[in-house]
Amino acid sequence: MKIYILGDSISIHYGPYLKQYLAGVMDYARKEGEAEALLNLDNPQGANGGDSSMVLSFMRALAKSGGFDADLLLVNCGLHDIKRNLETGEVQVSVNDYENNLRSLVAVAREMRTKLVWVRTTPLDDGVHNYPGMSFHRFSGDCDAYNAVADLVMSEAGVPLIDLFSFTRNLGPDLYCDHVHFSEHIREKQGAFIAGWLNSWMNSVHDQQSDDGDCT
Repeated sequence: MKIYILGDSISIHYGPYLKQYLAGVMDYARKEGEAEALLNLDNPQGANGGDSSMVLSFMRALAKSGGFDADLLLVNCGLHDIKRNLETGEVQVSVNDYENNLRSLVAVAREMRTKLVWVRTTPLDDGVHNYPGMSFHRFSGDCDAYNAVADLVMSEAGVPLIDLFSFTRNLGPDLYCDHVHFSEHIREKQGAFIAGWLNSWMNSVHDQQSDDGDCT
């Protein structure tokens, strides 16, 4: 079983722990360019998948080149979509465009015949994030709204959801190492949570296949 990760900087941070906890269970790979991505996590490049438009473009390019060798495609995008311009107040990707991008993303994943798994966008704290000097704002209300849209799209498409939002929010206070990224011990817990979810999901699929193959 092979898994490919396509996500924002949150996934870059929990990635090493996820890879560790999946060792011997799933082969792990992700969008390349981690060193480049770490130069500026707020400016998506390299391994940082960026907003939903960037993720969709990357997936379409993958599809045209023949897809990739993975059984599962773990995707999240949302934190870059909800960035708000300080002067205009406009979000980087409107909620309608976000919905359309996700529907297109589901369609492209089906073309590549890989199993899509969606990761809900992680929480943020308005007071922690929007301090003086930030070049853009994010708001928890937008995060909730975009997660709700993603929930609807993925539910309608039958795409499994990993609720990293609720898991992370329930870890208590002092989550962040900066405006939106998480401290090391939180990243480790996130990696363990996702690995546990994937193991449970894989076992349930195996059990279902076994039941379907039973003679009556």
